[in-house]
Amino acid sequence: QVQLVESGGGLVQAGGSLRLSCAASGTMFRIAVMGWYRQAPGKQRDMVATITSGDITNYADSVKGRFTISRDNAKNTVYLQMNSLNAEDTAVYYCNAYYRYSPSSSYNGWGQGIQVTVSS
Repeated sequence: QVQLVESGGGLVQAGGSLRLSCAASGTMFRIAVMGWYRQAPGKQRDMVATITSGDITNYADSVKGRFTISRDNAKNTVYLQMNSLNAEDTAVYYCNAYYRYSPSSSYNGWGQGIQVTVSS
């Protein structure tokens, strides 16, 4: 199984910025997709942004133009640059990794989550 360790969260004022990092280790399989998801209290876990090994990105409508996901394959690390943060961005952010280890089997792993709190 892959290990995913998030860092970079914390408390920020509305309008501010944070950059989250997620370092993956423990597997030699190519991680096809890495992404960030978030979950606010009482809410479901929703996709924020994903990026493939070929740097194809996808964003939730609510973060388009404000967040940027990037990936350093050499370091097995994915980043989420978050700008113009607002209160609706407050959530626990989870790093996700997806890969196939056989034609019919896949792994979908999660980090422990990291808190992002945006205050006014």
